[in-house]
Amino acid sequence: MPAQPGLPPSSAVRPLEGVLVADFSRVLAGPLATMTLADLGARVVKVERPEAGDDTRSWGPPFSPTGSTYFESVNRNKESVCLDLSDAGDLAAARELALRADVLVENFKPGGMAKLGLGYDELSAENPGLIYASISGFGSAQGASLPGYDFIVQAVGGLMSITGEADGSPYKAGVALVDVLTAKDATIGILAALNARSSSGRGSLLEVNLLSSLQGALANQAQAYLGAGKVPGRMGNEHPSIVPYQLLECADGPLAIACGNDGQFRRLAEVLGRPELAEDPRFATNSARVEHRAELIPLLEQALGTATAAVWQDKLVGVGVPAGPVATIDAGIEYADSLGLQPTIDVQDAAGRTVGRQVRHPISWTPAFEPRSSAPPALGQHTDSVLEWLRR
Repeated sequence: MPAQPGLPPSSAVRPLEGVLVADFSRVLAGPLATMTLADLGARVVKVERPEAGDDTRSWGPPFSPTGSTYFESVNRNKESVCLDLSDAGDLAAARELALRADVLVENFKPGGMAKLGLGYDELSAENPGLIYASISGFGSAQGASLPGYDFIVQAVGGLMSITGEADGSPYKAGVALVDVLTAKDATIGILAALNARSSSGRGSLLEVNLLSSLQGALANQAQAYLGAGKVPGRMGNEHPSIVPYQLLECADGPLAIACGNDGQFRRLAEVLGRPELAEDPRFATNSARVEHRAELIPLLEQALGTATAAVWQDKLVGVGVPAGPVATIDAGIEYADSLGLQPTIDVQDAAGRTVGRQVRHPISWTPAFEPRSSAPPALGQHTDSVLEWLRR
């Protein structure tokens, strides 16, 4: 695509080149946000406790040859410096890092950083361009004292109430989804604040919490309550507003089928050899199919039971009906690779040796820039070099 009039020539410089991030966060939400900034070119200095480091360094198994796979999943492209914030000298170094930073990310208990003299008000008085992102479980007001863990927020925020079989127990998502959503919200806020600072010269205080991020992600489910007074419940793999949009049993197991419109349903019915289903008033429109779900699903599974999931997938995808198997994570990565999505990157140690493979940052850029690919740091790997730099 040609450049738009008035825009500068394309550049392969990483988008956040020159941005310094002081990372005072640990576990998942904060570290994932800062890793995203690092992937985009920012320099991220991760402050860790001496000897123990980030909590997730000890979370395992599984462990790779270089450490906890949990820690490694959200800490590539960073520098690790060990500072004891109860020590006056180390605290002074942490303060100097914060005063030089463009962005600071922390997830201490609300008020914890301020007690150390590292709160937003004190730092921004000397570093007015600082963008300060504070991540908590339940905010800094009445929920400030509540410990914020993803599992608890999935429970109290409503996600577990809509996850699982209708007559079964509530379930959490298979990944710490609320932490991931919060990390993305924090990253969006930081990028917006960097953009605002480019014209105002002023930084910002950003407060992000797990509960608000979850509720912002409940989308149609939350609006069903707010707009129609309907409190959603668990429906297994069924969709509350679309049919069929679920797992359907074939001769050898389930197949995910998603008919997002009436045209796709007509093609599904034709492929299954039951074109009359699309003409039946009970099933002709999506609203009717939702109302008559219990009648339709057995008819579809009766037809699907005559062949394997792989056979039906090929036939359905061939006519534009979304369908796919329930794959394991390894198969999912291989599938993405087969589509040319380049889902992983190799990471290197300080000597340039490849020491592992990770899921890459999901955005592809044109023009492309050289992605950073340094392995997650060993605990305190950069303490000496960072402290020497701060003393200059």
